[in-house]
Amino acid sequence: MSRALRIQAPDVLYHVGSRAVEKQRIFGAVPFDREWFIGRLARIVLSYEWRCHAYCVMGNHFHLVIDTPLANLSAGMRDLKGSYAQWFNRYKPREGALFERRFWYRIVQRESHVFELARYVALNPVRAGLVRSPEEWPWSSYAATAGFERPPAFLHLDDVLSCFGGGVLARGRFVDFVTDGLRGTTLSDEAAGV
Repeated sequence: MSRALRIQAPDVLYHVGSRAVEKQRIFGAVPFDREWFIGRLARIVLSYEWRCHAYCVMGNHFHLVIDTPLANLSAGMRDLKGSYAQWFNRYKPREGALFERRFWYRIVQRESHVFELARYVALNPVRAGLVRSPEEWPWSSYAATAGFERPPAFLHLDDVLSCFGGGVLARGRFVDFVTDGLRGTTLSDEAAGV
């Protein structure tokens, strides 16, 4: 059975990610692995001319919100995941596949989906019970988008903030929107150390 064809076209907005084989922990498992991955992501964004709008690196998976002006999603993801797997396997040391599949993706077509996606990616570590608020998770783009820290050079914030009206008030609206999504989300007892 052949693999399904990937839809790749210029200027398509994607929610993309990948998870570890058997849901094993591959981020936060060795020193500086998330930092290495984010540094590699920065180089991939630059060399493949992607626009990265949001990211979040969890324990066994990652999320990206990107668009690809050159229709090169598969090549960039292969480079990102392959280089991380090689680095991780050398560091650990281990052998074999690190990620369970090539990668998954969804094409973002509606503005309402962009809003929910911005919140979903930011709240991923909160909903997993790892932190109480998204700004506490240093391996995501939330704090930079919210204006709590300087954004990395590879992060393209204009499109996300324009969804919230742009200008000086956009960051506050973004924070309020994400915070509204926290209702009913609590830190698990295990994550809180209880």
